Amino acid sequence: MAFTIDISDRQQVHNLLLLLRPDTPPRWGALSAQHMVEHLVEQVEYTNGRKTGTCDRSPEDAARSKQRGIYTDSPIPKNIVLSPPPVGFRFPDIATAISQLMQELKDFDVYFQTPGATSIHGGFGPLTGPEWCIWHSKHFTHHFRQFGLLQEPE
Repeated sequence: MAFTIDISDRQQVHNLLLLLRPDTPPRWGALSAQHMVEHLVEQVEYTNGRKTGTCDRSPEDAARSKQRGIYTDSPIPKNIVLSPPPVGFRFPDIATAISQLMQELKDFDVYFQTPGATSIHGGFGPLTGPEWCIWHSKHFTHHFRQFGLLQEPE
């Protein structure tokens, strides 16, 4: 796969996140380092039962998007903008945001211990735990590269 971070390796995820500073500049995009971590927190909340997502695509369109997004090596494009950048912060500092992200990932593990559990992705429809692991790994890789925590592929 095209990702280089595996979200099931929580120690690696945490160690990389600890390299971030509030003033770590992005290589592209408009997010600050803390906004990026808070974005990941929110996305994981949609996959651990805390928030409920919706998919407005037809099942056929969602299945095609899911096939490209989950089951190919295609990386997430740089500078993709799906919503306006946030204003203000949800957490008082980046350390608190990182701690919350790690907790949300633990809650993700618990949520998907239930047999048959799924969660809705806005573009792909319902995903299983293993599918979410692939997507989160791609998504985290995208943002970790954005902030220089992972190197770009050659």
